[in-house]
Amino acid sequence: MPRFRQRVATAALLLAGLLLAGLLLAACGSTPDGDADAPLAGAQQVVVVTAADWDAAQARMRRFERDGAGAWREVGEAVPVMLGRSGSAWGLGLHPAQRGTPQKQEGDGRAPAGVFAIGEAFGYAPAGVGAMPYLPMQASHYCIDVPNSPLYNRIVDEKHVGAAAVEGASEHMRLDLHNDGDVRYRRGFVIEHNAQGEAGRGSCIFAHLLRRPDETTAGCTAMDDAAMDALLRWLEPARTPRFVLLPDAEYARLQADWQLPVLAR
Repeated sequence: MPRFRQRVATAALLLAGLLLAGLLLAACGSTPDGDADAPLAGAQQVVVVTAADWDAAQARMRRFERDGAGAWREVGEAVPVMLGRSGSAWGLGLHPAQRGTPQKQEGDGRAPAGVFAIGEAFGYAPAGVGAMPYLPMQASHYCIDVPNSPLYNRIVDEKHVGAAAVEGASEHMRLDLHNDGDVRYRRGFVIEHNAQGEAGRGSCIFAHLLRRPDETTAGCTAMDDAAMDALLRWLEPARTPRFVLLPDAEYARLQADWQLPVLAR
């Protein structure tokens, strides 16, 4: 979802056709500003999620902030979160490409690892919590998880793009209406993995709510209501927030090079 701007297509976009959607993907997926070897350059807020290893589904989330390019300071306390049912894998984000394994693929049940921009917040309510741009979801909203679709890895409204454009998509954004009151997408935000929409490299990666404390995800990062509310009230788009997810060993290996916060044990 190129920079995962989630531009819900309008009727005019539909008339222009899906070829235009491909052009939008290219335009929105431009290389971010900053040093590719220092993916937190310019960021003044960072959400850090660390797990024991690549296969761990349980993790800890911390928040850090700084003024300018100064030292990172932790905000609040670490909280437990849940990852993909199969753990995590290298994703496509703001960090330099990593050649190691595992690599994130569509349907692998792994959360993408690396450094990512944070996109819009979304939810069931008409208005959001905090300062992040917010998209209220309706029953007609889908995130396209069909790899060969030109709208792959984007949130769209079926009313605007048409039924054919969402055919085969399984990621309903109003889970409560499609899945017996499911609360998971009641509040959340986009983690901008695979901004170029590369086919098969993973789609629809969010931070969202838990239904149960021990429930894993299909590749997202899930937390309880209190953690999500604190996070959304803290995030400020003007401070260029970033999302980092790494296994402990990779975090230790990359901490200095990527200028990641030092984690207290």
